[in-house]
Amino acid sequence: MTDADLDQSYSAVCEALAHVGEAGAPMFLSMLCLSLMSRFDRADEVLPLIANALAQSDAGPA
Repeated sequence: MTDADLDQSYSAVCEALAHVGEAGAPMFLSMLCLSLMSRFDRADEVLPLIANALAQSDAGPA
């Protein structure tokens, strides 16, 4: 995927999140993640992506 493709895709996600609003964001993101995960053949391809996203978003104990 090119940088332009990434930008276009990210922008589409941002626009969709704005459309569904804060209340609908968790459901939208869950459905999007499930849809994207289903494109992989095995869990061992997805699990490192989940771990990486968690590590990047983990700000430590609240």
